[in-house]
Amino acid sequence: MPAKSDAPVVVKRPARVHPLMRTAVVLGLLFVFLLGVNGLGDGFKALGSTALEAFFAATSNPFIGLMVGVLATTLVQSSSVSTSLIVGLVAAPVSPLPVANAIPMIMGANIGTTVTNTIVSLGHIRRPEEFRRAFAVATCHDFFNFIAVAVLLPLELATGYLGRTAQALTGLLVGFTGVDYDSPLKGALKATLAPIKDGLAAMAPERTAGILLILVSGGLIYLALMLLVRVMRTAVQTRVESIVTRGLEKNSLIGIIVGIVVTVMVQSSSITTALLVPLAGAGLLNVTQAFPVTVGANIGTTVTAMLAALAATGANARFGLTIALVHLLFNLSATLLIFPVQRIRNIPIRAAERLAEIAVRSRRWALLYVILLFYGLPALFAVLNQIL
Repeated sequence: MPAKSDAPVVVKRPARVHPLMRTAVVLGLLFVFLLGVNGLGDGFKALGSTALEAFFAATSNPFIGLMVGVLATTLVQSSSVSTSLIVGLVAAPVSPLPVANAIPMIMGANIGTTVTNTIVSLGHIRRPEEFRRAFAVATCHDFFNFIAVAVLLPLELATGYLGRTAQALTGLLVGFTGVDYDSPLKGALKATLAPIKDGLAAMAPERTAGILLILVSGGLIYLALMLLVRVMRTAVQTRVESIVTRGLEKNSLIGIIVGIVVTVMVQSSSITTALLVPLAGAGLLNVTQAFPVTVGANIGTTVTAMLAALAATGANARFGLTIALVHLLFNLSATLLIFPVQRIRNIPIRAAERLAEIAVRSRRWALLYVILLFYGLPALFAVLNQIL
């Protein structure tokens, strides 16, 4: 038998990526993301106005618009993707999605994004005490967004508060009516997109090429955001854990700021809130400590829609900025509505704790909750649409 070597085993560590290279990758992915948003508008322009009339007519009902936002975000597992797509639809050069139709869709995206951390909490389902803590932290995000939509959607339908305020802010940011909003990236985006459009036009008729461009653009948005999240998570993982841990030791306002900062850093509210779930399961934090970070994550995720608005070009670009501002105003309004008064703030917290206790007693209730919230609720809206 050959003699065994006494040489020590050398474990190779993964090569560290140079910060400049990582920065270049992040900037490249951001450009691809903006390219996808810009291409989405051009794709709908090629598709023609009549092709979108039925969809836009359906979303004129706020229940259907809310359902579309919930389902779209649930399917892609990212409110950043769905809100970016909505910005692209609103800013489309031809037959844009009306801002009023898009507002309930934005609210629905806020509800749909909570599915990720709720599913993560189900990983603790075999350990009752862990599951109780994890499920409560996960679902406090659900209840916060439900309350926000339940109050702000009727308020918006009655007064147009979000839409009017966002339009006023858009006017301050891009000038008075009649002045086009031009992104500083407009030239670079158009030059990069031109070969893609020409290639698709050479392959298929105009409408088919438009559909293909929409699919390619949607794929670019999804791929760029997913890779961006992965790169940012790898780059700042240790830092994120440190920020969250320190933030939880401070007061509630610091917790909100931590949620905003971490979500902007990793470009995903799902990662921020999902990070809290295993910490809760391990007993390192409770739902009261986690709640401010969750609220901050809601605000931080609006940055992605603002970036998407930056990519929009043409006469309707200002409407893309308007709906991005609606997203920001919705989350700020929800925070100011629910968080400052302790009695109101305790409503989603206590509801989440109560639901967690029920889920621990019967695991089927936890699964039923996920199914009803993210699929049964949209079905209910569809029924209401038929009745009303």
